[in-house]
Amino acid sequence: MVERTSATGHHPPGGATDDPDSFGTRLQTFRKRAGLSQEAAASRAGISTRALRDIERNRVGRPQSRTLQRLAGALELTACELSDLRAAARTGPVRAVARPRLLILGPLALLRGRSPVPVTSPMLRRLLGLLALTHPEPATLGEITATLWPDGPPGSHQSLVHTYVSQVRHLLEPGGARAVPPPTVVRTPTGYRLEVSRKQIDLGHFDELLDRAKRELRGAETGAAYESLTQALRTWRGPVLADADPVLRHHPAAVAADDRRVAAALLHADAALELGRPEEAVPVLGEMVATEPLHEGLHARLIRTLAGSGEQAAALDVFGRLRARLDEELGIAPGAEVRDAHLWVLRRELPATGDPGRHPGQHRERAAPGDRTVPAGRLPAPAQLPARIGSHVGRARQMRVLDALVSPDPVRRRDLVAVVGAPGVGKTAIAAHWAHERRGHFKDGQLFVDLRGHSPLPALRPGNVLAQFLRALGAPPGHLPEDEDEAAALYRTLLADRQVLVVLDNARDVEQVRPLLPGAPGCAVVVTSRNQLAGLVASDGARRLLLDVLDPEEGSRLLGGIVGDCRVAAEAEAARRLVRVCGGLPLAVRTAGANMVARNIGIADYCAELADDDVLAKLHIEGDRRSSVRAAFDLSYRVLPAAARRMFRLLGLMPGPAFTADAAAALADSTPAESAALLVSLADSHLVREGTPGRFVLDKLMRAYARELVGEDAEAHAARKRLLDWQRRRTDAAA
Repeated sequence: MVERTSATGHHPPGGATDDPDSFGTRLQTFRKRAGLSQEAAASRAGISTRALRDIERNRVGRPQSRTLQRLAGALELTACELSDLRAAARTGPVRAVARPRLLILGPLALLRGRSPVPVTSPMLRRLLGLLALTHPEPATLGEITATLWPDGPPGSHQSLVHTYVSQVRHLLEPGGARAVPPPTVVRTPTGYRLEVSRKQIDLGHFDELLDRAKRELRGAETGAAYESLTQALRTWRGPVLADADPVLRHHPAAVAADDRRVAAALLHADAALELGRPEEAVPVLGEMVATEPLHEGLHARLIRTLAGSGEQAAALDVFGRLRARLDEELGIAPGAEVRDAHLWVLRRELPATGDPGRHPGQHRERAAPGDRTVPAGRLPAPAQLPARIGSHVGRARQMRVLDALVSPDPVRRRDLVAVVGAPGVGKTAIAAHWAHERRGHFKDGQLFVDLRGHSPLPALRPGNVLAQFLRALGAPPGHLPEDEDEAAALYRTLLADRQVLVVLDNARDVEQVRPLLPGAPGCAVVVTSRNQLAGLVASDGARRLLLDVLDPEEGSRLLGGIVGDCRVAAEAEAARRLVRVCGGLPLAVRTAGANMVARNIGIADYCAELADDDVLAKLHIEGDRRSSVRAAFDLSYRVLPAAARRMFRLLGLMPGPAFTADAAAALADSTPAESAALLVSLADSHLVREGTPGRFVLDKLMRAYARELVGEDAEAHAARKRLLDWQRRRTDAAA
């Protein structure tokens, strides 16, 4: 039976003394930190429960050394903590050995024992924060230099780094007797590492508690996992290094720590729902959604826990505010997870109530990867395809390629087609159009997800998508495996012997797609991406479908579907000219058509407005960022490596659309081999096209975009001079 304190916070009569430094009180604190009852702790230590109870109540004067060693192992104590207990057992109240502790889950703080240690120097705060953030790995000299001097280091920075490291070592010196080696900073071949126990850094302690909770969940110990997660989340006082410079707050390790906090909050909410204690998760989720205002998983849990606590109106209000925020800031609707939570509230099918008659503390059984007993028939077949686009023209050859997914001829049939092409070329449009046209071939439903590979939002992880798909296929939330491999196995199991179409839109790369591929025949997959996805062709048997721009006739028909066929017929030549000005890009043609309808302007007049160099600025719809051609290009450009971005910018200085790798090398002041590699990378991202072998093409709108990026700075003037010098040498050699 787990011990409980009274409402006033004091122990019941006969408990440990109120002296916080007594041996019994300290041991009891360590046990509760470990989340163990007296029975569980005694069992792990190999002693009787009565003996442990007497020790905690200070009825044992001097516990045997062997008993202390066993208790330390059971409670996972550090060497310093065991040393304190030994001292307390010998002398009564322990003379404090002031060991430093570093707190970075919030504003940076250094404690010696219970007393704060002032760290006023900005340089020392930066260095200390970086070392704690990268612990237990070393911080490289490059990281340290960039953190200490974000605007560039001084000439004497190496000796200054040594000085600051020495000062940090002095700060970490303990204030009392040294029972164990004190924490310090050690030199490594690549930089410096903080030599300290994980538990002496709050982030390390949080990670240990989170790891323990995951182990307990795998063992179906939901109650113990819930307590571990509660302790883990209490270690956070705010964002990582909340008072530090941006270079530290945005460090990859800080971002990863914030992600683990979100993961812990999600697990904590799921455990609270399973235990029938949803109201206890509401404060944590309320704090988290304030720092992650667009995170749909957190909002979905908050909706469920509020509804499970009897706050249906508040749950519906959370959904309404999230839907409005997503629409206003991103122009998108809530995803499947949030919509499911919303429907549960509306239908009063609250997951917190669990199964009728089930005790709140009773664990549900978790589904094994191959378990087909999950009640998949409770939900209708998924029909997740997005709405049809109003007008669709041409693409007859591409539609025939996609029809290989439903071909009755086994020789021609394919299970996977990857639709690739430049931003704005209509990949999602053709995939959605074909899926609607052929949905009758997939009697068990259609799954659709925007993987956000090129999006203002972070790309979706396969594990998150698998959870969405499993819920859509009928797996209840309480049965979803946490391990991604197990979730993928259950996903393939549920799709076996079914005929389901899976549309994976806007994929970032092959690794984002592979876990989402069904394993059995009968299902079909359409993937769209701005990248080539060559790995799917090489290893997964995909048929790649390259989507090109529209020719003037197809573009005119598309324009007619927006402004009216009569207007296009009346200005046929102007319509074809407008398509050429738009580079045949469907997104640009649609945007131009929408603007003409809104302004009631003729095709020839609007085409004349687009004739100048500022064409991209005019190819957008006021108030709708997703319809901006420039915004579509931005999403591809920003994910490129720095060298590829520089090459693309400089290509805007080319006097014509076609060029060779040698010309690009002169422009970028690089070798032909380096230039060719960068151009191939840009071609893989469909920002340039490889025409004939060795010659590349920058299409009309891409050239305009590149010219905007390169501007007229000193780099542009130097690049233009290098290109002219190269052309002059080539001309002289030819003459």
